[in-house]
Amino acid sequence: MKVLEIKKVRRYFGGIKAVENFSLDVEEGAIVGLIGPNGAGKSTLFNCVAGVFPPTAGEIVFLGERTAGLKPWDLCRRGLARTFQIVKPFASRSVLYNVMVGAFAGTARRSEAERRALEVLERLRMVKIKDARAGNLTIADRKRLEIARALATRPRLLLLDEVMAGLRPTEVDEMVAIIKGLRDSGMTIFVIEHIMRAIMALSDRIAVLHFGSKIAEGTPQEIARDERVIKAYLGEDYGAA
Repeated sequence: MKVLEIKKVRRYFGGIKAVENFSLDVEEGAIVGLIGPNGAGKSTLFNCVAGVFPPTAGEIVFLGERTAGLKPWDLCRRGLARTFQIVKPFASRSVLYNVMVGAFAGTARRSEAERRALEVLERLRMVKIKDARAGNLTIADRKRLEIARALATRPRLLLLDEVMAGLRPTEVDEMVAIIKGLRDSGMTIFVIEHIMRAIMALSDRIAVLHFGSKIAEGTPQEIARDERVIKAYLGEDYGAA
């Protein structure tokens, strides 16, 4: 089953072409990676999928339904959640409170929101810090908190936007294990990432954006050998390795 279908999507800002004629299918239970240079249009594409920006042309289909006209909160209720590059928790409130905010997308009852939040924190091994102020967390724990808040909405599709940026190598490995665990539980994941060893280890398939256009799509092994990708993004050293 196709959880997400992106069909010839374009997104312009005035005369600036951010995304041009991009198509991609994301199958249920898969991890699909999106890579490319800074400014290639990756986050703009995520924003179109998440309902922040309407596509200038083309269409997006989520769980068999066109998303035209739907806002981010509409899509969230239908099972689409995302994280953001720049993590902005409610810094003065607890970890538990932050995750409950996500849970309230699916329930109006405080007791149920707390139960869902605690389930997610247990899953991400964060229960021990549930009462800590979010503003006091390490970068790695803030990244986990961002994922926890998204998971509390109980998504069918999770969009991860550079959740490993700024992490140490051991923290990257821990995050890779978390994401693989989410997929193993049946979740479908669409991920933007610049850390190549992570995205290559995670993804079933990878699409490559360059100047707003898709220049390649394939398995990690195919992408690593693609001359266009090496020249536009990975670099000759990566290709030689």
